[in-house]
Order: sequence, then structure tokens, then C-alpha cells
Amino acid sequence: MKDAKNGCWLFLGPEIGEKEAAIDEIRKKIGAGEETAYYAGETPVPQMVSALRNGSLFADTRLFFIKSVEGIKKKEDIDLLSSYIAAPADGTFLVLISEETSAAKSLEQAVPQANKRVFWELSDSRKYEWVQAFFRSKGFKISAGGIESVLELVENNTAALKQECSRLILFLDKNREISGEDAETWLSHTREESPFTLFSRIAAGDFSRSLESARTLLSAGETPPALFAALASCFRKLIGYLALKEAGVRDEWEYKKIGVSAPGAKRDYSAAAARYSPAGAETCLALTAEYDLLLRSAYSFPQQVLMDQYLYKVHSAVR
Repeated sequence: MKDAKNGCWLFLGPEIGEKEAAIDEIRKKIGAGEETAYYAGETPVPQMVSALRNGSLFADTRLFFIKSVEGIKKKEDIDLLSSYIAAPADGTFLVLISEETSAAKSLEQAVPQANKRVFWELSDSRKYEWVQAFFRSKGFKISAGGIESVLELVENNTAALKQECSRLILFLDKNREISGEDAETWLSHTREESPFTLFSRIAAGDFSRSLESARTLLSAGETPPALFAALASCFRKLIGYLALKEAGVRDEWEYKKIGVSAPGAKRDYSAAAARYSPAGAETCLALTAEYDLLLRSAYSFPQQVLMDQYLYKVHSAVR
């Protein structure tokens, strides 16, 4: 790990759980005594690079993270960071992170090929196996319907799945197979506010509760990039749901393929379909991308004001 060429990594993709596991392996290997995290768009790149190049009085080994690295787009910023990656400081290690599957080409080229990895979203079969294996390892039995309910009600990454499944087993009986109804009932009752509960408020047209949900999430430390990534996923699913409805599709399997088969998901997307046309859903998706960028670059403007404005526009983009 002392070789400078191995001091920088680029971790891309939406699978957060496996990405966190890979980062933990880096921590173990380098024994970092000090960690610092930046978000692209929040801290200027020259400030990041200056911190990377300056040594620490308190730690021999430092680990830096630059998150949402896809937001670094200016040529001068890309060139500056690429030049640092080509000659990193001794005892300083850097992990570039993005939930997207690509970053600026020059940054990708600067990182050694062996240190680049895309953490792809798990396939449906792998997610199914992951949930089944989790409950089996804890001594529980879960039905196919139970697994499907978990997968529809929880964010599509293993970090979120582990958190929600760990909470779920606190309330269930090992001697009874977990059904789809069990999973939906307990996940709905025990889960904390999440981007998906926020989408439920949006789908229902409840503006005041949407504001309340978003404020709770931000106060609890939810980052705007993670919040908007989940909402974008919901609006893409809504676009697919509306397309199936407009085509007159009634086959439940087709809805299941886009992630709408559990009763709760059906209620949310049916409610949203009654409020939004395909054009309205597309507008919501575009607004989500627009405000994601705005909140990443808002150095002084209050996050909550921008979030309130976003929600107002989303609730207004109805038929």
C-alpha cells in the first residue's frame, strides 16, 4: 500500500453496500488514522487538493473521500485533481465516489485501472438471494411473497436492505414463516422516514406532509444527493407504470418487472397515476435532476428553502 500508484481509487455505481464493504477493506489495509470527506459542489476543488497535499500534525496516514465526484466538470478542476492523483502525497489516500457509473474521462484515466470499480445494482435474482440468505442466517424462514415485499419496500442496495431486514427480525417469530403481508405490515410500521415515504406523500398529493417528511429527512442527516437519487428512481418507475396503464396492460407480471406488485407499492403508484400524466411524471424527473444539481452547488442558500421549492413544483406538475 506504500506504492503511490495504489493511493487513489475510483468507486462508481449505485450499489452502496458492496461499495462500503470495499472501503472498509481499504481502511483495514492502510490503517488510516484520520478521515475527511468532501462533496463535489460543496467544497472547491483547489481547497480539496490543498488539504490533500498538506500533511497532518496528528496522523501518519490519512484517508480522504470525494463524494458525488461526477459533479466535478470544470476543466481546470479536473486537471488539478488529475495532476494530484498522478503524484499523491505520502501517507495520504483518496477514494473518489459516485453513484453514477462514470466520471470525467480524465479523472477515470488518472486512477490506476486496478483501483477502478463499478458497483452495479444487484440483479433481481441476486437481490432475492441476498434477502433469502440474510433471513436464513438469522434462523428465520421467509416466503417468496415476503422477499418480494421487502424488495419493493426497501431501497435497491444491500446497505438499505441490511438495515431494514435487521429491524424487521426484531418483531417477528422464528417459528413462523414470514409472509408478504407480515413483511409489508412490519416494514411500514417500523421504518423511519425515508425517500420512499416521501414519495408516498407526493403520490397522495399531500403537500404539507411532504414538506414535513423532507424536513425530517434533512434534519436526520439524509444527504440531498441520496434523497434525489431515490426519488428519481421512483419517478422513473412511475413513468414505466403509466406506460403500462396507457397500453392497457393487465398482466401482473409486467408490473412486477418494474417493481410494482406489493399492495403498498400498488397503492402509491395507482395514486400517483391518478394525479400525474406521463408528461407530468417526466417533468418531475427533470425537476429532480435540476434540484439535485442546485442543492449540490448551493454554498450558502438554505437547503430547506430549495427543497420546499422543489416539492412545490413537483406537486404542481399534475395533469
